[in-house]
Amino acid sequence: MHILYRAAAAAGLLGLAASAFAQPAGCDAKRQEIEQQIAHARANGNSNRLAGLETALAGVKANCTDASLRRDAKEKVEKAQAKLDERERELQEARDEGRSADKIAARQRKVDEARAELSRAQAEAGQ
Repeated sequence: MHILYRAAAAAGLLGLAASAFAQPAGCDAKRQEIEQQIAHARANGNSNRLAGLETALAGVKANCTDASLRRDAKEKVEKAQAKLDERERELQEARDEGRSADKIAARQRKVDEARAELSRAQAEAGQ
């Protein structure tokens, strides 16, 4: 019985330790990131950046909700998808028109960049 008590106590302490080191999420993470940038701006004497960051922090404290973050992330994914669709259409047009290999390669690079941007947006949105 004494061993079970110690095991339960150890498990509880490990759980508390794990939660103490957990990364903040949502609005807390956004607030913490801005606060770190504020500290950096103060340390470097960048008053213009500091003023902008303090305004941003006030906005986050006043307006940030998890729902608004999800909505913003969804909008970012939708915009990135629309950009990728447009780039793919431009690439196909260049192929259909028989453009030079250089033009097609340039359009392919834009498609690749748009695809990477979409992947980043989806990762940030947790998709």
